[in-house]
Amino acid sequence: MIGDGAEWLALIISLPARNATARMRVWRGLKALGCGVLRDGVYLLPAQNGARELLMRQQREVVAAGGSSQLVELKPADEAQESRWRKLFDRAADYSKFSRHARTLKAPAGPAASARAVRSLRREFEAIAAIDFFPGPAHDQAKNLLDESERAMLARLSRDEPSAAARAIEPCSRKDYQRRVWATRKHPWVDRLASAWLIKRFIDRAARFVWLERPRDCPARAVGFDFDGAEFTHVGNRVTFEVMVMAFRMDADSALARLGRLVHYLDTGGIPVADADGLRTILLGARARCRGDDRLLAEARKIFDFLYTAYKENPDDE
Repeated sequence: MIGDGAEWLALIISLPARNATARMRVWRGLKALGCGVLRDGVYLLPAQNGARELLMRQQREVVAAGGSSQLVELKPADEAQESRWRKLFDRAADYSKFSRHARTLKAPAGPAASARAVRSLRREFEAIAAIDFFPGPAHDQAKNLLDESERAMLARLSRDEPSAAARAIEPCSRKDYQRRVWATRKHPWVDRLASAWLIKRFIDRAARFVWLERPRDCPARAVGFDFDGAEFTHVGNRVTFEVMVMAFRMDADSALARLGRLVHYLDTGGIPVADADGLRTILLGARARCRGDDRLLAEARKIFDFLYTAYKENPDDE
């Protein structure tokens, strides 16, 4: 709700019939805001998320086009009327359309095309969510489907995903892992990128990386990570990044632990993490633009550096 206590705002407009272009522009603007229509020329919004300023902008459009406009505050007479107003903002049909699209979407060939498809699907969902002022089960179901679709599409680009090993995580000494060649699968996604960042930042600053077409191509003297049979891979319910943090006894670092939760959610799902959507979007953009895995890692290292610093500087902001 906005500061003056208003719960609902209505924009009442009248435009010259001869100015069809202006009428269409204003109508499109109000539709983009997610306004409900009380009657012809009367548009309703809940008073939240800067609604007053957005409606005032449309008000100025109307006046500039030679029309008249009033912005008024409304209060429902009773619960029944408020219920009817809320129904004007029911986005269930929009979410249903999105869900049908998500279920039938096929992953295109190539990492760049797949990244674009994932971004497009997310933009479609976010466009609905932005004007869903009263989110409910339909929102949650569509969001879960979006996450599943993204993971499934990205999994097609990440062949040979490791299965969780049933073994103890043995402690390791950093001095035994200096100036090494580290090997993992090509076209890395979040767990491999975060693990490679961890290696370069905290374990082996002189590390060199080999990107494998198949895990069996791993050089004999290389340190493998994030594939079945690798020295460092998924163990129990921990992803490779979390395993390496524990193995090299860095689990007391709260910022790394927070990064681990983020990487875990994006890699295998589980408990949602606040920064996950933002990191996913940034990494998808980096993956689409970068030519080659070395370049992608160089960009990803900057991203994880920023996240780690932010988590260090703001330990309670979670």
